[in-house]
Amino acid sequence: MAGSTATAGAAPLWRSMLFIPVLNERFVARAGERGADAIQLDLEDSIPPDRKAEARAAVAETAARVAGAGRDVLVRVNRPWSLLVRDLEASVCRAVAAINLPKVDSAEHLLAAVEVIEEAERRQGLPPGHTKILAMIETAKGLENAGEIARAHPRLVAMTAGAEDLAVSFGGRPTEDLLYYSNLRVLSAARAAGVMPIGYFASVADYADLGRFRQVAERSAALGFEGGFCIHPSQVGPLNEAFSPAPAEVEKAAAMVAAYEAAKREGCGAIVHEGRMLDQPIVDQAMRLLQRQSAVATRTGGSGAL
Repeated sequence: MAGSTATAGAAPLWRSMLFIPVLNERFVARAGERGADAIQLDLEDSIPPDRKAEARAAVAETAARVAGAGRDVLVRVNRPWSLLVRDLEASVCRAVAAINLPKVDSAEHLLAAVEVIEEAERRQGLPPGHTKILAMIETAKGLENAGEIARAHPRLVAMTAGAEDLAVSFGGRPTEDLLYYSNLRVLSAARAAGVMPIGYFASVADYADLGRFRQVAERSAALGFEGGFCIHPSQVGPLNEAFSPAPAEVEKAAAMVAAYEAAKREGCGAIVHEGRMLDQPIVDQAMRLLQRQSAVATRTGGSGAL
């Protein structure tokens, strides 16, 4: 069984993050079989207004079932404060690793949500900081404030740009140009703050052409993103593969690190290895890749299988 990676003090491995409506029993029952690193129980777009309370009441039990299958559980809550406070109070529990906070447009917005989360944790007897936050940047204002949002609070572990709502906020369409610009803004803000960037240069709704979806995910991984959302199980495999090191890359990185460490012991700061210069920045990239592979192996039970 795959293991959870959302442990205290460690960055989670969320290559694939599958949305599941919390009230869809058929989808919930099979959540652990889909291979996604994280399951996002949805209280927002997939739940009609007249069923919000019913969905909210189902979160704790559903989260426990999904977490028991070895998946990290997030809950996407609603944006209006009249719903958000109740959503947070119902969603903060031991089985929920993080809250997916939509339409974050300022640091103040995020900090206000943190206050509610902290109070809910105290009532639940959870350790401080148990519940992490993933911030969705879905408005032009949020994009302008992305840097401040990224630095707002230690609970924030990941950020992403929401394609469809951003397009509405921009008065445009979720074209590649718009998504490239907005995702790079979020990527830069996240990396500068030590926060994990989640995203790719396409709408989450584009899953019919899996070949193109795979190419988009691979391009996004090459630029520094670490995972992506998905709404259909067919997207899980391409995301896991795109955001995992290939075996050949792992072998090459291990050889580079070994060669450089041997050279350092002989007093060399830069060497030529297999026709390429190796210095510290290049070796740092190789070590990051090996650390990523170690996290993937932990997730997949040590096999490295996707």
